[in-house]
Amino acid sequence: MSRTSITVDAVTKERLDQLKRDDETWDEYLLRISEPEEPIEAGAWSDEEADRAKESIRKSRENW
Repeated sequence: MSRTSITVDAVTKERLDQLKRDDETWDEYLLRISEPEEPIEAGAWSDEEADRAKESIRKSRENW
């Protein structure tokens, strides 16, 4: 397997550090976040759960 390096600035590294789980390697983290999302089945969440999820997404976008 070949290896490579990716240069990022300090701010980007800090943000990535916050998102990476303590128990995963950088390679595992990058694979996890680059996986295609599985579709959500309609009706899988209650209205309250869906509203909480939407609010979490909105807040994460503001912080990014």
